[in-house]
Amino acid sequence: MPGDSSNVHINTKGVKQNTYDAIVIGSGISGGWAAKEFCEKGLSTLVLERGRQVEHIKDYPTATKAPWELPHRSNITQATRQANPLITKAAGYGEDNQHFFIQDKDHPYIQEKPFDWIRGYQVGGKSLTWGRACQRWSDFEFTGPQRFNYGFDWPIRYADVAPWYSYVEKFIGVCGNKDGIEAMPDGEFLPPFDLNCVEQHLKKTLFDSFGRHLVHARWAHLTKPNDIHLQQGRGQCQARNLCMRGCPFGGYFSSVSSTLPWAAKTGNLTIRPHSVVHSIIYDDQKQKAVGVRVIDALTHVATDFFAKVIFVNASALNSNLILLNSTSTRFPNGLGNDSGLLGKYICFHNYRGWMNGSIEGFEDGYTYGRNPTDAIIANYRNLHTKDADFAGGFTTFAGAYRERGDGNVCPEQIGATYKQAMTEAGPWHVYAYVQGETIPKVTNHVRLSDTEKDQWGIPLLITSVGYDDNDDRLLADFFTQTEAMLAKAGVKNIQHADTKQAPGLDIHEMGGCRMGKDPQTSLLNKWNQLHGCPNVFVTDGACMTSTGNQSPSILYMTLTARAVDHAVSELKKMNL
Repeated sequence: MPGDSSNVHINTKGVKQNTYDAIVIGSGISGGWAAKEFCEKGLSTLVLERGRQVEHIKDYPTATKAPWELPHRSNITQATRQANPLITKAAGYGEDNQHFFIQDKDHPYIQEKPFDWIRGYQVGGKSLTWGRACQRWSDFEFTGPQRFNYGFDWPIRYADVAPWYSYVEKFIGVCGNKDGIEAMPDGEFLPPFDLNCVEQHLKKTLFDSFGRHLVHARWAHLTKPNDIHLQQGRGQCQARNLCMRGCPFGGYFSSVSSTLPWAAKTGNLTIRPHSVVHSIIYDDQKQKAVGVRVIDALTHVATDFFAKVIFVNASALNSNLILLNSTSTRFPNGLGNDSGLLGKYICFHNYRGWMNGSIEGFEDGYTYGRNPTDAIIANYRNLHTKDADFAGGFTTFAGAYRERGDGNVCPEQIGATYKQAMTEAGPWHVYAYVQGETIPKVTNHVRLSDTEKDQWGIPLLITSVGYDDNDDRLLADFFTQTEAMLAKAGVKNIQHADTKQAPGLDIHEMGGCRMGKDPQTSLLNKWNQLHGCPNVFVTDGACMTSTGNQSPSILYMTLTARAVDHAVSELKKMNL
């Protein structure tokens, strides 16, 4: 019997009733894709979600509310901050969307080093609140760790995933422009949001003076829906920039608006909310995983579910937790953990650097709507050769905005003159922030507590993750290079800041169950199968061998679709 279940009542309700072809743990970005692919291929599929049910449109209570319809105009109250000092740090968290984030007390963990673990426990997971950036990886990222000797080699290359990127992009809808940049491969794009006049000026300056590329955002928004998106019941993005409330138009991709409803239409989908996964059940005689043990979040009753194939998509750290807690005679240290590396080499993205400045002129230009995307300066560091004093590279998100008029300088503080001053356009500002690659290290790890358990009797996760000198050098280069580029474009009063935020606040945690060619140095093969338990696949952030510098969610979706295709093929061959 896997894990410690001595404090729970096991209620199997009969093996047949609880048996499916496939079980997917987690309903977020990657779990939704696993469900869609399995259901479309005719497999009865159970999706286990530890949080509550959320249905598209129906469960977006603030989606169309004006600021004055919210009790505190979308601001976070002091009482909320005091009760939730961790989760209230999350980017975009506010009164209007706090129902899509956990409360700090919902699932405790132990921080051996400061680590802000941002979570959203509901059907759809963090796909309801993700940033939506969708740059493809290039071969620079897949080969960089080996070429420059700062990590382990990936078992795949860009050519292995390129067709699957296209497959995913066409379904979810990604806006962007074909720019022909080697470091940021082109995709299957809908029309991009326009660059405003200052961003166009920045684009020209950066290319002419530095040979660098500021490009339209590659973002998961339906700027011009295709038939496949209309079939999903989704519509055009309205440029409201209220995405994290849940979009009633389906203008951005989420599991709730897209993959899960699509899976449900097949009749092959069962979603079970309030299902906290305790462990994966391994049968020592059959030498494979046979099911998943679940603790009901509300009743604390335990139930076992069974399947031929299991996909672990609980989000990186929870996936590590589940695998570590899945012990058996064959795997006393966690499922598939022959190498002893499970939970190690946790990594993340460096988001500590921000810059801002003002730029004169362009007073005859403005913008339409509330563009929900940023422009991107493609990575230009450590591509063909190592050209910096740090390993890895960084994406720079950047853009320009125009302030509203400053009514404070108006001599009259009430009346028509004051109102007019408030409605006039003010000066332009330029901003930039970094998304930097971090280097996986064995010392950055998670593990299970030997003594403390959560409210469901599952060991608490201990996080021990921190920055290093490489992160500091990368950040310094971002500041130096970006300030030079902005200054060349005429940006003045440039200020920059190192937020020194704890790891985790980037919400891009990765690793712990990495892919690789050698079972001695990795947990997963090139198809995302556990080397030691091939009917268990891990395709969320836990599978990452390195972080790259691009936003990772679309790679998770791509790897998931590819892995399900392989899993179904292997099932047909009776290999799983």
